Amino acid sequence: MSEVEEKNKALVRRFLEARVMGDVDAVEKMLAPNFVNHTKVLPNEEPGREGFIQAIAQYNAAFSNSSIIVEDQVAAGDKVVSRCVVRRTHDRGKVMGVAPSGRELTYLPVVIHRIEGGKIAEQWGGGTGLSELRGLGLEQAERERERIEQELLVARRIQQASLPKEVPSLEGWQIFPLYKPAREVGGDFYDFHLLSEGRLGLAVGDATGKGVPAALVMSTTCGMLRLAAQNYSSPGQMLRRVNEALFPYIPSNMFVTCFYAILDPKRGSLSYANAGHDIPYLRRRGGDCQELRARGMPLGLMPGMDYEQKEIVLDAGEEALLYSDGLVEAHDPKGEMFGFPRLQQLLAEHGDEKESLEDALLEELSSFVGQGWEQEDDITLVTLRRSASLS
Repeated sequence: MSEVEEKNKALVRRFLEARVMGDVDAVEKMLAPNFVNHTKVLPNEEPGREGFIQAIAQYNAAFSNSSIIVEDQVAAGDKVVSRCVVRRTHDRGKVMGVAPSGRELTYLPVVIHRIEGGKIAEQWGGGTGLSELRGLGLEQAERERERIEQELLVARRIQQASLPKEVPSLEGWQIFPLYKPAREVGGDFYDFHLLSEGRLGLAVGDATGKGVPAALVMSTTCGMLRLAAQNYSSPGQMLRRVNEALFPYIPSNMFVTCFYAILDPKRGSLSYANAGHDIPYLRRRGGDCQELRARGMPLGLMPGMDYEQKEIVLDAGEEALLYSDGLVEAHDPKGEMFGFPRLQQLLAEHGDEKESLEDALLEELSSFVGQGWEQEDDITLVTLRRSASLS
């Protein structure tokens, strides 16, 4: 982990401690002038930096015996994800219309912060304790339901914050990402890395598990891939390095599958390696559809792994499809799986129609699963297509 990321983690720890302890002056000094809070402390909180500071002061005035333990932190680029345990007693004042209850409340927030110029610039996620206050008069089952809903919301925010905000523009190429989340959050991710000599790195992966644990592992892996992209020139080397870095920190019951490719847009070449991910497809001109196979174990499973590396060249009008298992493992009402053969056949038959490949696949999926289908897993598709006319 870089020195900057370590400093970011330390800044966030100080910020969280000041916020919980009600040290408004310290909080104000650590906030960027353009600070944005994406999760309100109080329902009537005014937008912007000043509204956030006022809400913290108002909220903390209702509690005593406040304490916080930052149990885990993950830093990736300019973002820090923190998992905490907060305890405080609601005995000093009314908050959100709830009179002092004397109850000691325990929160388990997961919060995301973005750092800019050594200041806290943005905040996402839980940590206000609002759901716990509302739950004072609810039955245990209702409180548990809210906790699960909050975890899903936080996990989705972590996941979405880790995905790229823009799609790279390359002359002579089209890149079409599609991310369709399921309600039960998984660990899907895709990313783009701008490399030297005009090359582009493309990653598609999936962290095992659901909810916050999968989202945290996914976010950590994305950060490691971005760092490795700055120092290693081949997909095989990158996956090997990320596997070594991830292994000591990933829970023993989890791992990450990942397909990584580097595109040289001038040559039209795509070099790639695969860490146990679903095998992508390449559609050649004329409809021939081939698998992009490369041997390699999932990331974080065991150290000392090597990753086979291969290379192909895309001609004009040809396209590669990278995807996650949410599409192929979808089931129809009879329990039949969408499956790899169906996906490969659809890709081979797609041709050069005006309808995009992503839209065609989702339309076929909708027809396959029928009405009333509840999406079982996140669906991620990344299509890389070389223009029909070469410049």
